[in-house]
Amino acid sequence: MPVPAEFGGKFAVRVSSRGRPRVRDAVTEERVISLLFDTDIEEWRRGWSRTVGTSPGREAIISANDSTRGADVTTQVVPGRRLAYTVLGSNAEVEQILEAVTGHLGGDCEFGLTVVIDDITPLLVDAGREAVEALVDGLAETLDGCRGSVVVGCSLTESTAASVAALFDPRTDVDQIDHPVAVELAALRRDDPTTFGYVRRHWWEAQAAIEGCERNYPQAKQAHTTLSDPETTPRTLGMTLSGLVTLGVLETWGETVGPTRYDLTAYDPGRMWAVGATLAADRTDGEPTND
Repeated sequence: MPVPAEFGGKFAVRVSSRGRPRVRDAVTEERVISLLFDTDIEEWRRGWSRTVGTSPGREAIISANDSTRGADVTTQVVPGRRLAYTVLGSNAEVEQILEAVTGHLGGDCEFGLTVVIDDITPLLVDAGREAVEALVDGLAETLDGCRGSVVVGCSLTESTAASVAALFDPRTDVDQIDHPVAVELAALRRDDPTTFGYVRRHWWEAQAAIEGCERNYPQAKQAHTTLSDPETTPRTLGMTLSGLVTLGVLETWGETVGPTRYDLTAYDPGRMWAVGATLAADRTDGEPTND
């Protein structure tokens, strides 16, 4: 899902397949609005000191999770802690959440602001992709004209990987990702740097070739014909596909003589997305990133 064009701030998705996403990292603005779908309010407040050492100068919390199920919609202000919070409950509609954001924003966009979403996955599971898209689009519209940023946490599971892959562009949206495939990419880089280089450079085109090919067991040259104005050649695409086999994205078909055939029935789009997001978020390899 592309970031809405009208949003002029920074949009960052932080993904984790091993625990809660690290959404508080690098939040530098004194003013924060936190949307909680997976964390209760007190646990969230304690987490600031545990993860970054200090709480924001001013924070508004909107709780829309099971910890407040059945609670009446209410807003409280705690002046001494420079804290305000709104309790909505897990059944809150996206419109209610956006109204709460608008209420805490109060039309004051003069100073920097960060909107932090602890974990978007509960909303994705309970309400579907359309709800997540509506929330992100609504935040962009609400924050239009503000000097701010949006940080979206996203826990990645096997059951949600396909939906997450359809929602967020791994090349431009993902700021951080914690996924086991990073270890396998590091091993490929160490053991076969040439193949790693092809994967790093051509993974996006390889994904397009895989997903655009109508054959179940194509050779690289057959998959290559599905590409429009490709940067790869059949040979370099084949090298890239070979690397993706090593990374567990797809398999080869063993019952053949001659050029390698790739088993696209074993293709894992969620793992493909994780490979691309990990490469795009890596700032150590000298390649262009999603900044």
